[in-house]
Amino acid sequence: MKTFQLAGQSRTDLGKKATKALRNDAKIPAILYGTEQVVAFTVEQSAVRNLIYTPDIFVVELTVDGKSCNAILQDIQFHPVTDEVLHLDFLQIFEEKPIIIEVPVKLEGLAEGVRQGGKLSLEMRKIRVKALYNDVPENLVVNVAELGLGKSVQVGQLAFDKLELLNAKNAVVCAVKLTRAARGALAKK
Repeated sequence: MKTFQLAGQSRTDLGKKATKALRNDAKIPAILYGTEQVVAFTVEQSAVRNLIYTPDIFVVELTVDGKSCNAILQDIQFHPVTDEVLHLDFLQIFEEKPIIIEVPVKLEGLAEGVRQGGKLSLEMRKIRVKALYNDVPENLVVNVAELGLGKSVQVGQLAFDKLELLNAKNAVVCAVKLTRAARGALAKK
């Protein structure tokens, strides 16, 4: 996984009024879980832009008031109308404890069904996995070269070393859908 450096300042005022004042100053309230006590802190909006608006996953090297730790971004709360980031939740990670994270899916190869006129559709952009954070890849590569017309790849058909897939086994990851041209070609045969 890629790393992302982030610095924050601890906060003691946790009420509505203090939080609103923070947001007016272009700061985002955040919380770090996984330690013996929960750490409340703030980060600059501009500092987390490249962390939030990307399909990649990161290990965040978080520094709050001089104390550093590794964490992952666990949850983001957005404003329902303006899509402004309201709150961030981070989870501290340890070498020996597994984490649960969503990893992006990358398709590889030219599907047989696409050669026959079908359309390849990626149904799941991310798959939820459980593993030690050192074992989590940047993306999960799914080979679709053998995928025919009307066929799909489900989570239960996939297996990766040192990863436990947590999505439903019958959830469709990708499929080759029939197009009108492909239906016409099949009807003529």
